[in-house]
Amino acid sequence: MNVSRIAVATGIAASSVLLLSGTAFAHVSVQPQGEAAKGGYATVNFKVPNERDNASTVKLEVTVPTDHPLSSVMPQPVPGWKVEVTKSKLAKPLEVHGKQITEAVSKVTWTADGSKIAPGQFQQFPVSLGRLPEDSDQLVFKAIQTYDNKEVVRWIEETKEGAEAPESPAPVLKLSAATEDHHGGGATDAAAKDAKNAGHDEGEKTEAASDDSSDNTARILGIVGILVGAAGVAFGVLAGRRRTS
Repeated sequence: MNVSRIAVATGIAASSVLLLSGTAFAHVSVQPQGEAAKGGYATVNFKVPNERDNASTVKLEVTVPTDHPLSSVMPQPVPGWKVEVTKSKLAKPLEVHGKQITEAVSKVTWTADGSKIAPGQFQQFPVSLGRLPEDSDQLVFKAIQTYDNKEVVRWIEETKEGAEAPESPAPVLKLSAATEDHHGGGATDAAAKDAKNAGHDEGEKTEAASDDSSDNTARILGIVGILVGAAGVAFGVLAGRRRTS
């Protein structure tokens, strides 16, 4: 009897842990593809899980922070979703590559267009961002998730340092230390790698040519040796016959 009660209690406790963990982690989040370095550009994914068992997500609105405006915000097309980019005037113009930017993207909205995020599923929405601020360690993107039953969930609460995590936290993009190449250095690294590979290939070709030359020389010397040996044998046979006669 006691064993049965313990088993039931254990099952209830385990279920509670799963429910709580699901609630804690099933929220809209943002993660970079690779690195999001200060002063550079990055591609990030806004991950949207469906929290409901009886409704599907049909809309996502992401607010781009205005305290650190971004001169470039480009969403990648997602099949089955229509995307709308909203721009706003900047209180203080940005200077990018010698040009004055007076407006920047303030919101990106995805609306289901033949697709939806069903219960038990999630969807990722990729966006290219830049230039990332150099005077901040993170960017906060407040998000609003809408279901097809008209329910709206606002992921807009900012996490305070030293405080407990809020119930509806806003997605936070952590920024890494700045690099020398603000564009990520991918093209430079690739070019250097290609140059290195090219040099390696040329070295291999030269070495192969040298090996071929050595092989040819060895073959020629071998043939000459055979001919000389054959001539020596013939000369010995003839000399023997002369002595016999």
